Amino acid sequence: MLSIKEIDVFHGDLQALWSVSLDIKDGAITSLIGSNGAGKSTLQMAIAGLLRPARGTIYADQIRLDNQPAHKVVDAGVSMVPEGRRLFPEMSVLDNLEMGAFSRKARERLGETLEWVYDVFHILKERSRQRADTLSGGEQQMLAIGRALMSLPKFLLIDELSLGLAPVIVQRICQILKEINKSKGIGIFVVEQNVRMALALADYGYIIENGRITGQGEGQALLNSAEVKEAYLGIN
Repeated sequence: MLSIKEIDVFHGDLQALWSVSLDIKDGAITSLIGSNGAGKSTLQMAIAGLLRPARGTIYADQIRLDNQPAHKVVDAGVSMVPEGRRLFPEMSVLDNLEMGAFSRKARERLGETLEWVYDVFHILKERSRQRADTLSGGEQQMLAIGRALMSLPKFLLIDELSLGLAPVIVQRICQILKEINKSKGIGIFVVEQNVRMALALADYGYIIENGRITGQGEGQALLNSAEVKEAYLGIN
């Protein structure tokens, strides 16, 4: 389990998270929903080791992460797909994927993992020699997910999965994530403004408002709740 307990996180002098606690279970899909600026990306960056909490703890199973640099977080089995994908645009698809396998364990299984990623995202194999910046938006998101999978994570963090993508592409990527989750047992944590998509995808969901967790529950139950319908879906 990826366990976040009572963390406070700051951007300089500005506090962004207050006493945030949540659990991302092994083999489950968990979503975090909230408006722009609510603290969703800040939480993912704290888990990934890109921001250090001022208070609280983050554990992946028995390994404490909140005091570790980002590369040690990856070694512990946590990999992130950042908002905006953050690919190496002038490098090929293959080179981008290989960059994801920089840990010793991942390098030892690079060939095997690469073939698996190509099986999951067939288009990446077809585009393997193509520059990353020539891919479509959906293909770039697949590449970003594939690169994160190359590190052999136990937990996969995805920030704003649907950003800039057509609904049909988002639907396809969600289906692939469900297949990955079921076949490999990877815990997936999706941070997303598309509330309907995020909660339909999730086994369990959390709501964050102004840096604080304000609600939680099974994904479908949250999606059907009056609170979510009124605040996020515009349904009275």
